[in-house]
Amino acid sequence: MDRKLKKNFDNLSLALSRLEEALAEDSSNSLIVDGTIQRFEFTIELYWKTLKRCLQSEGIEAKTPRETLKEAYKAEWLNDEQAWLQMLKDRNETSHTYNEELAREIL
Repeated sequence: MDRKLKKNFDNLSLALSRLEEALAEDSSNSLIVDGTIQRFEFTIELYWKTLKRCLQSEGIEAKTPRETLKEAYKAEWLNDEQAWLQMLKDRNETSHTYNEELAREIL
């Protein structure tokens, strides 16, 4: 495994741990909700970028996050394509607008 790919995996592992930590907190506190959403956003970002690098190492090109998830599903690296595409959509919505109701729905 090349150094950059290993670093991607290490960063993704840390992001997942931080997201799990945030999800265990009291979601009635708006600061916790905001922090959890932020962690969700950067975890999804790291996830698709790590998948993209893995696909590239296999000779598969994907330019966008959506393309990357679709190619990873075709490669049978993901079980539920629709769930991942929904998480990507949620990440896009939360990073471009703030809607407390949506934030609580996602959590």
